[in-house]
Amino acid sequence: MIVQKDFLNKLKDFGLNSYESKLWVALLSRGVSTAGELSDISNVPRSRAYDVLESLEKKGFVIVKVGKPIKYLAVPPTEVVERVKKKVMEEANQRNKVLCTLKESDVLGELTTLHTEGIKLVDPTDKSGAFRGRDKVHEHLNTMVKNAQSSITLMISKEGLERKYDLLAAPLKKAVKKGVKINVAVPANANKTILKELSQFATVSNNVKGNARFCLVDNEQMLLFLTDDKKVHKSYDSAVWVEAPQFINYFGSLFNKEMKE
Repeated sequence: MIVQKDFLNKLKDFGLNSYESKLWVALLSRGVSTAGELSDISNVPRSRAYDVLESLEKKGFVIVKVGKPIKYLAVPPTEVVERVKKKVMEEANQRNKVLCTLKESDVLGELTTLHTEGIKLVDPTDKSGAFRGRDKVHEHLNTMVKNAQSSITLMISKEGLERKYDLLAAPLKKAVKKGVKINVAVPANANKTILKELSQFATVSNNVKGNARFCLVDNEQMLLFLTDDKKVHKSYDSAVWVEAPQFINYFGSLFNKEMKE
């Protein structure tokens, strides 16, 4: 049985490894079969076939038929999807409960103390980092916004505004309630609906002429995007983070100049 590699790779979304994918596809094509037959048509070694089929049975992909020789019956794919979805949700809920428990535990307190004491030993020149991939950049940006104490300054592209509003609207509103001042600068062709919503809790300027993208927080740390989001795939979108007040003050002055023009 010849199955395209790309098709098998897509089955990773079901939580299957290579051997599991091959055996499950082979069984789907036969409906019911023995481990030996499935091994032959899927090119999975016989020495592994029984273990892999046992794994598939535990995951709910196959049913073991009683008898000799042992045969396996394929569970319909639509039912498998429901089972996988249920399992993922159960695991997510369980992990969420564990993390919520940790949040109130002594362990987190001790870890926080370690970090607080450890960060005092860090040389100021070491407080920097690089991120590749828009998701990673956005994760750090979200953390910066949530930890802001006095000010948040954002210069965003037209496309970036639409992405970042979904990401940052909630934490920005929480920051405002803490007394944090928010300034945002975007191009003139930015989404008017989003600008209207944003202006309810932030000072907004929509006359930016350049394509710089950055975020300043508390005039102490900065996240600077290095790529043009209109020309690069999100996997290659890159940014650097620095905590250097003197350097950041310069960018702050550029932003203020942009806001006044």
